[in-house]
Formats: sequence, C-alpha cells, structure tokens
Amino acid sequence: QVQLVESGGGLVQAGGSLRLSCAASGRTFSTKAMGWFRQAPGKDRKFVAGFTRSSGATYYADSVKGRFTISIDNAKNTVDLQMNSLKPEDTAIYYCAADRTGILHPSDIGAYDYWGQGTQVTVSS
Repeated sequence: QVQLVESGGGLVQAGGSLRLSCAASGRTFSTKAMGWFRQAPGKDRKFVAGFTRSSGATYYADSVKGRFTISIDNAKNTVDLQMNSLKPEDTAIYYCAADRTGILHPSDIGAYDYWGQGTQVTVSS
C-alpha cells in the first residue's frame, strides 16, 4: 500500500504561483510513476503532469506546458508540482497519484492505483 497526502493549495491571484507537494509513505519503492490530476467543479478529473521513475521522463497536459513543473525528491519521498503564471481556469482540486505497475501511459487516469485526498487551488481573476 502507498499513502499520499497533498499540501500547498490555496487562494492566489491570476499570474501568481503555488507549489503543491505530495508526501508518499508505505511501499513507495514499488511505484513506477507518479502523477498530478485536477478536477474542476462539475467536470471530470484530468491529467496535469506525470513522471516515470525508470526513465525520468516528464509529461504535461497541453494546458499547463511551460507553466507547471513536476519534480520528485526520492530522499524525501515527495512529488512536487510548481505552478506558475496561474490562470482562473486552473482552479480545481488537485490530486496526487501513484502507479504501481507502469503498464499504462502516465497521462492515463486508469494507470494509477493510489490517490491522495486532494488539495484545493483557487485562482482569482
């Protein structure tokens, strides 16, 4: 089992920055990929960014490319999401997720076995 706890959400003005952090515990060595997803009110949960442990490759949704950066600190077992140039449309609950098998692409929501409880990000205009 892997436990994930997100932190760092909050209210920020458009153009501002936030850094989300996901603390992982449990059998973290067994995870093949980590990802961040977000869910706006009334909408489906969508991929934001992902990281594959074996290759170190990173993946981003088109809507956040150039603004968001995912990073992993293996020593601390954390996965961070640095969010810059935030827009009101970035408002959502952000979830951290862990993939145990590495079978599906990190952008595929079906790839993930473990999820955090989410942290709210609100961007005001």
